[in-house]
Amino acid sequence: MDDAGQTLRGRMLAMGRSAREGARALRLATADQRTAAIRAMAAAIRDGAQAILDANARDLTAAKAAGVSGPMLDRLMLDEGRVEDLARAIETVAAIPDPVGAEIARWTRPNGLDIARVRTPIGVVAMIYESRPNVTADAAALCVRAGNAVILRGGSECITSNLAIHACVARGLLAAGLPDSCVQIVHTTDRDAVGEILSGLDRQIDLIIPRGGKGLVARVQAEARAPVLGHLEGLNHVFVHAAADIAKARDIIVNAKLRRVSVCGAAETLLIDKAAAERLLPPLAEALTAAGCELRGDEAARAIAPAMTAATPEDWTTEYLAPILAVAVVDGVAGAAAHIASFGSGHTDAIVTEDEAAAEQFIAEVDSAIVLVNASTQFADGGEFGFGAEIGIATDRLHARGPVGAEQLTTFKYVVRGTGQTRP
Repeated sequence: MDDAGQTLRGRMLAMGRSAREGARALRLATADQRTAAIRAMAAAIRDGAQAILDANARDLTAAKAAGVSGPMLDRLMLDEGRVEDLARAIETVAAIPDPVGAEIARWTRPNGLDIARVRTPIGVVAMIYESRPNVTADAAALCVRAGNAVILRGGSECITSNLAIHACVARGLLAAGLPDSCVQIVHTTDRDAVGEILSGLDRQIDLIIPRGGKGLVARVQAEARAPVLGHLEGLNHVFVHAAADIAKARDIIVNAKLRRVSVCGAAETLLIDKAAAERLLPPLAEALTAAGCELRGDEAARAIAPAMTAATPEDWTTEYLAPILAVAVVDGVAGAAAHIASFGSGHTDAIVTEDEAAAEQFIAEVDSAIVLVNASTQFADGGEFGFGAEIGIATDRLHARGPVGAEQLTTFKYVVRGTGQTRP
């Protein structure tokens, strides 16, 4: 490794040690102090709004010069409203109950031992993410709420925006009497920094959370030497059952696909029950096409709505993040569940039906992190779940699943109180 690499490694190891000190400070802080820090972050973001917008403008200029456009550019872009949304999201996190020290369960054994399971911080979290500068603010607030220090490593396309937001976060921490080592950000775009994080920084990192494309998540899961909380792409489905209300189905699928095509909760595949496909598909296809969505259908779907493009095998496993929707005709709930099991990512899947038994069958058979009945997949969001914000949608089964808020960023310990008991 060259001198520059050694220097980077030294800086990253120092960051890990500093984060461990920050984690200790947060764990020992009171809930009120953590709350004050989060509120101060929001205030600092409002005060620094112009600096954040100026930084974002530089990122946008560089991104456009690099050929970035469409949904990816939308993910990167901040305006006055979105900066205010950052501050409001942080204030929502400040208002949720502090999870640290909360009792999950408590019981007394026959020998008199009092045993409690109590929430405790994970320790040091490393967050590796792409494109969205709002993740910088959300991750900082949620980790502080849960008593964790965090090391942030955003994408090169939004480095200037992230640094400006982080400067506000640091001011908020210091204003509340907490060290700015509680929330640190990697200042370099050197990809070797990611490798250093994946090494675990000499066992200083307790959890790594990747949030980005398939390539990033795959690399983290393959190379990480610390536990990983996976966030796979949103290959989300809406299944319109034969007993669906057509007006309800139309509103849900148009919203699920087109409200914001660049979010991970956007629907990417429409499944139509073959028992009523000739009745259901034409009006749904018409509504989607009128709203500007390109449809790519299987043979059965195109036989009913021939204007749509023929789907390829890749369409069933593509997160478009664009106004494009794959369409397939399936045989009832079982057929929908089989399609989702074959091609889905375990993120978010929905059924539209007025048949309660069909809804319950779908819930039972579809093993995704979020399963919805008669609602848009765009509700796959921590804020919509009442978590204040989210650090991502976990698609693994351990240790958290679905929207990851402050509570999901804690672990637990057992506190055992005795009166002098000894074990015979």
